[in-house]
Amino acid sequence: MTRIIAVCNQKGGVGKTTTTTNTAAYLALMGKKVLLVDFDPQSNASSGLGCDVRNINGRSIYDGLLGNRVALELIHTTPIKNFHFIPAHPNLAGLTVELLDKENREHYLDKFIRPISHLYDYVIIDLPPSMSMLTVNGLVAADEIIIPVQCEYYGLEGLGQILETVDLLNNNLNKNLRVAGALLTMYDTREQLSREVSRELRKHFLGHVYEVEIPRAISLAEAPSFSKPICLYDAESVGAKAYERLARELISQELSVPSYTKNNFI
Repeated sequence: MTRIIAVCNQKGGVGKTTTTTNTAAYLALMGKKVLLVDFDPQSNASSGLGCDVRNINGRSIYDGLLGNRVALELIHTTPIKNFHFIPAHPNLAGLTVELLDKENREHYLDKFIRPISHLYDYVIIDLPPSMSMLTVNGLVAADEIIIPVQCEYYGLEGLGQILETVDLLNNNLNKNLRVAGALLTMYDTREQLSREVSRELRKHFLGHVYEVEIPRAISLAEAPSFSKPICLYDAESVGAKAYERLARELISQELSVPSYTKNNFI
């Protein structure tokens, strides 16, 4: 059964795209068929995989949602077997306005990717760092979410906002969106703040925090500039090892992903 997972945080700079790209790459290396859907107008996931987003001749998710292309026409390959992606384009920023007067506007992405989702074990959606119609579309299309949480106290506040959004969608759009897990990012073992945030998150979000903590690592920041996921750029780095562990944790969840309720977050 395909797992459709949105990587989401309304706060920018928390490692959302880094998590999307590298987790998808390691899942593919572990034998899973993976489709990354870049649904962020900044298109960082696409460019980080070597796609020139301004010269893709109408082969972006934007063109698909406008009805100009079917999903299969938009799939791009990567050097990793079974790792494909559908790129974003900066024009995607205007889609929020274009959907304003459309019926069932929250379901456009869902209707677009569902016909091809069965071809993959994982569909991972990179969402913009804001709460917009694009983000709502991504959450409606997904069955689960991963929430990257930067190791600072503002990161904990952002998590609360996302959980409120999940409740709203589940209650008002008849969804059953589950939290696959919160992921601690930019963790520094030398900093007391990182340790405190980790401790607080694990205390108050029982059963919904991944064991691995993604470290601050230069190699993770450098890899996109070489159009490579970390596994192809520096496979022996601490950042690479961390995302490999995350992929293994994700796979271990396949038989049971716990549902989120407000009672889980104290």
